[in-house]
Amino acid sequence: MSEAGLLNHPWIARRKIDVGEYERMGAAGILHEDDRVELIEGELIAMAPIGDRHAGTSMSLTMLLVQRFGAQAIVSVANPVRLDRYNEPQPDFALVRPKPGGYTGGKPRPEDVLLLIELSDSTLRFDRTVKLPLYGAHGIREYWILDLAQRRVEVCRGPRADGYASVEAFGTAAVLEVEALPGLTVSVAELMP
Repeated sequence: MSEAGLLNHPWIARRKIDVGEYERMGAAGILHEDDRVELIEGELIAMAPIGDRHAGTSMSLTMLLVQRFGAQAIVSVANPVRLDRYNEPQPDFALVRPKPGGYTGGKPRPEDVLLLIELSDSTLRFDRTVKLPLYGAHGIREYWILDLAQRRVEVCRGPRADGYASVEAFGTAAVLEVEALPGLTVSVAELMP
């Protein structure tokens, strides 16, 4: 049995780290700005490298989201969201409630989040099987997975303990509305230039 196989056994004790320890690792120089990791269930998870399609889509989407939603929400790009003591993922995009003083005193929490978006190029399985249930269990009201390969958006609504009550896929002809921002729409074609 390989060493990697042993590490997957549930009988091997693990020590979770919490967000305070995670932040102290950064302050002490153990983790650097260039270290692409996020805290999921108390474990440091390596983030996938960003390819050309992901980077290009991210740049276009940043401009679109700011233009379309910037008057009603803060568009946060690749910044952490503090879900709880052991979870601080870094979604590709978050639309968060504006608040006096912004978020300099603390990262957005689930109640601040209007929408989370993940760009899925090489990460579709992770975004569906890890992030979807994580976001739903923590009450993120709406989560979109942009499947760049299939040019569709999976819209997840109705958070619950095991994920979302509703998960629907929409192709490029569809127009979407963010539940928390009624009247503001964006087409799937615009999301994936």
